[in-house]
Amino acid sequence: MQPRLDAGGTLRQIFQTYGAQAGVLLPVAFCLYLIVAVVTALLAGRLALSPLVFAVAIVAATLYQGMVVGLVKDVQDGRRDSSVGDLVDAAWPVVLPLIGAGLLSGIAIGIGILFLLVPGLILLTIWAVIAPVIVVEHSGVIAAFGRSRELVRDNGWQVFGVIFTVYAITAVAGIVFGVIGAGISDSVGMRIVANLVSSTVTAPIGALAAATIYFGLLSIKGGSEASSPTLPPEAPTTPPPPEAPAAG
Repeated sequence: MQPRLDAGGTLRQIFQTYGAQAGVLLPVAFCLYLIVAVVTALLAGRLALSPLVFAVAIVAATLYQGMVVGLVKDVQDGRRDSSVGDLVDAAWPVVLPLIGAGLLSGIAIGIGILFLLVPGLILLTIWAVIAPVIVVEHSGVIAAFGRSRELVRDNGWQVFGVIFTVYAITAVAGIVFGVIGAGISDSVGMRIVANLVSSTVTAPIGALAAATIYFGLLSIKGGSEASSPTLPPEAPTTPPPPEAPAAG
C-alpha cells in the first residue's frame, strides 16, 4: 500500500523552514503583496468584485510559491544560503506561465467558492502544487493543472488538511491585523497597511506549504523532479564477423 502524505509532519516542516528563512521570505512577500493590499483595500465591501480580489491574491500567491520552491528544495538538501535574489531568479524564467496559471486557477476557484463552496475547495486542493510543477518540471500552464491533480490523487484529504490549516491561520491573522488597523484608523491607508502586514506575515506559510507538499508527494509517488521521455533500449552491439581470408 502506498504511503500517505504526513499532514502533521508537513506542517512542522513548513513552520521550521519559515523560522529559519524568515529573513529571506519576508522582504519578497512585502514587495509582492503591496499590490494585493492596495487592490483589497480599494475593493473592500464590494461583493460583486470579490472574485477579482481573490484572483489577484491567487496570482500573487502562485508567483510567490514559484519563488519559494527552490528555497524549500535547498533546505531539504541541507543548503541554507538562499538570498532574495535567488528567490526572484528561480521564478523569473517561468513568470508568464505562473501568472497564467494563477489567473486561471484564481478565477475558477473564486467562482467555485462564491457560488458553490465545495467545488471551489476541491479545486483548491487538486491544484495545490501547480506553481512547483511549473518551476521544477518546466511544465506548460494547462499541463501543470493535470500534473498537480495527478500528484494529489490518493492524498486529497491530507493535502486539504494542510491547506485548511494554512488558510485558517491566514484568516485569523487577517482578522487580527484588520481589527488592530480599524482601531487605529478606518481610513483606506490604514486598511492597506493592515492588509500588507497581514499578507507579508502569512504569505510565506502558504508558499512553503505548496512547495513542501509538492516534494512530499513527489517522494511518495517515487517520481522524478522533471519528467523526461523514456528512450527505447539500445540494441546490443555485436562485433562484426571476421573477414574471410582472401583466396590464394
